[in-house]
Order: sequence, then C-alpha cells, then structure tokens
Amino acid sequence: MKTKILIALFLIAFNGISAQSAGRMTRSQYFETYKDLAVLEMKRSGVPASITLAQGALESGDGNSRLARSGNNHFGIKCHNDWTGKRIYEDDDRKNECFRKYKTVEDSYQDHSDYLRSKTRYAFLFDLQITDYKGWARGLKKAGYATSPTYAQMLIKIIEEYNLHRYDQMEANAGVHKRKPAQPRAVVNTTRPVLERNRVKYVLGKPGDTFESLTRELGKLPFELPQYNDLSNPPDSIKSGQVIYIQPKRNKADVASNTHLVKNGETMYTISQLYAIKLSRLYYLNNLQPGTTITAEMVLQLRKPVKRSLPRPDLGEPVEELNDEEIEINLNID
Repeated sequence: MKTKILIALFLIAFNGISAQSAGRMTRSQYFETYKDLAVLEMKRSGVPASITLAQGALESGDGNSRLARSGNNHFGIKCHNDWTGKRIYEDDDRKNECFRKYKTVEDSYQDHSDYLRSKTRYAFLFDLQITDYKGWARGLKKAGYATSPTYAQMLIKIIEEYNLHRYDQMEANAGVHKRKPAQPRAVVNTTRPVLERNRVKYVLGKPGDTFESLTRELGKLPFELPQYNDLSNPPDSIKSGQVIYIQPKRNKADVASNTHLVKNGETMYTISQLYAIKLSRLYYLNNLQPGTTITAEMVLQLRKPVKRSLPRPDLGEPVEELNDEEIEINLNID
C-alpha cells in the first residue's frame, strides 16, 4: 500500500514538474512549432515566413501571452469596425481594449496575412522581394504597424539570430512568386479569355458582371480586384468591355511606351488602366500630386520620372491616416 502511495506521489510530482516546464514555450520552441504554418501562409499570401514568425513571437511573447493562450491571437490584431468574430479584452494603449479571438492558431496566422494584404497602407510591401526581410521589417514600421521606434530592428534581430530567413528561400527557390503576386493565382471556373498588357493579366467585363461576381468567378479575395484596379470604392457594376486587372499593375509602362499625349476626356486613372501602371506611380513619374487634373496635349512620362519633388509612393509612406485603434502590437506577457 505504501509503495502504491509513493508511486502515486512520484507520478503527481513528475507530472507537475513536466507541466510546469511545458507550460511556457521558449522562442526556439515557438519557431519549431509554427514554422510550417508560416511557410504555408507565405505560399498562400506572399508574406515572408520569416516576418510572420518574428512578428508572431515578438507580439505573443513566444506564444505565452494571455491573448495567445486564451484567444489564439498571436499578432495583437485588434477588433476594428469590420470584425464580426469572437472578442477578447486586454489592456494595451487603453484599458480593456478589444482584440480578435480565434478558434485556432491557424486562423490567427491566416488573418494576419489577409490583414496585411487588405490594408492599402501595406500594399507597397508586396512589391518587395519575398527574401527582403529587412525591407519588410522597415516597411511595416514605416506603414504604422507598431508604435515602437525600434520595431524594425527587433524583427531583423530575431530573424537573423534564429536564421528565420532560410524559410523564405523555400518560396523563392520554388519559383511560385518571388514577389507578390508576380505569378498570379490561377484563374478558376471561368471560360472568358485572360489577356495580358504590360505583362499584367486582365479580363474584360461582360453584361451583368459585378466585382463580387467576378471575385467569385476568378477565385480571388474580396479586396484583390479593387486594389489591383486602383479602386478604393468600386462601383456596383462593371461595364461591358471594361478592363479588369487580375494581378497588380506595374510601376512603369512597357519598353515601347515612354510617353503619352493626353487626349480630351482622358484622366490619370484611365491612362493608368490603359498602360497597366499603378495610379500612384503615374502621379509620381510626372511629379504630380494625387488628384491633379490633367488637360489635353499634356505629355505624360510612362517610364522615367521627371525631376522629383514628391516622395516615392512605394517606400512605405502611409497612404491612410492612422488612429489609436489601428496600432497592432501587444507585448503584454503574463
């Protein structure tokens, strides 16, 4: 009887010690646990695995924060007005702030990727090489992801200390897309012709098309087609014959198109669509403020910029004003 009691006490003590040691994840354990998930997200979304892992570890305290343990929230993403899922509350910039609560860690990783893809101020990041983790880290800080002045340096230090950039090579070497999305996602469930202009694929609108219906037909995410076509508020319908790009436009026109002579009725937007150039880049190339009205007989540059006095639009300047509830870093660790 005494022997059984001693064995039982030993097992309880052993299990208690094991549970205590297993209760807090180390940084190395965090990366080993979630590296495959980060690589899968990289291949799906174009966000470098090294960046995802470093942000997840930094903002969740290596998976040990209350948000991570109780809400599966590894990236400190707050609710915002468009969140309809479950919620968890935590003190951050203000007391008792609302954060997104996920069913699984996988949901948190996927939402993090989609969040970066859907916000206009992060769009320039996806023009970077997928192996440019330093550019991504600095761009995230510049675009307002976190308030810490050393946020970029912290991410870079983590990535280099744990050699996380090796996971980015899995995507670069596979040739799926070195930059998002230089190789577009495959068009599915459509019989309409897929055309190409300036090495950018597009389709033509048909009667009855809407952005919602075309998004379903092409297997895109809801924000992709409006973003690719420089439409912050897309119209309800698509005109027959309207050009709809199904991947991002380029930073300049093809080699055969150096300049454009503006005709009556043309706008900067219609010209950007005509040459498959990003609207922000067209303004930049011509040293014009966004929204500037152009007139007939003006000559616009399509490849080489005129003398610069405006900041480059693709170096991380936030394109939308940030407010307190759009700062997504949570470093509170229980």
